[in-house]
Amino acid sequence: MELQGSEGGLQRGYSFSYQNQVVNAIKLFFAQIEKYTIDLEALHRPRKIQKLPKVLSTSEVKALLAAHGNIKHKVMLAVCYACGLRSSEVLHLQPRDIDTHRGVIHIRKGKGMKDRIVPLSQQLLEELRAYYKAFRPKKWLFEGQHKGHPYSATSLRKVLKSACKKANIDKPVTTHWLRHSFAMYLLESGTDLRYIQVLLGHKSSRTTEVYTHVSTKNIQNIQSPYDAL
Repeated sequence: MELQGSEGGLQRGYSFSYQNQVVNAIKLFFAQIEKYTIDLEALHRPRKIQKLPKVLSTSEVKALLAAHGNIKHKVMLAVCYACGLRSSEVLHLQPRDIDTHRGVIHIRKGKGMKDRIVPLSQQLLEELRAYYKAFRPKKWLFEGQHKGHPYSATSLRKVLKSACKKANIDKPVTTHWLRHSFAMYLLESGTDLRYIQVLLGHKSSRTTEVYTHVSTKNIQNIQSPYDAL
């Protein structure tokens, strides 16, 4: 049996994840309903395209964060970059998660329902204090128009899109680009890959290792044979 996982499935508009779900459903059906073991070798799973993470340069990030005059908008984007957080993690932060004594931010129930801590930079702490003094959030660190309700993911995307426009960054930037840029900065600064994995909350080190394929620091030091001619 073949689901045309490599080419045919894609031509029909079926994503890699959808095709894998079909394979899993077939396996479950035969195992639980038909009580029949099928030849797994006959089921061809599609190979997922390994896309490299998109990152921004330090100058682009600086321009992006300086684009907004609204302190809430700036600080939300700053937290994404300074701590390498997912947008959902940023929007679910509470004031109590900012541990000024230990210099860390607590991420509660992140992806996979796992807690972790990330370092809190002194510069970000000062900006958070100024923001808190101005807005006095109650339950959530970043609240929407109504007190006690978190800022929406849609609004955060609009904030980022507006910042890109003001900073003249003509790229389809997402908040995940800021997370990737955080990881890339740490990697190229010499931070051990294991620590980066922990800070990002990756379950597998293989997920974190993808950043080594994007880093240009060592690649740029390689001399091209063309220059030796």
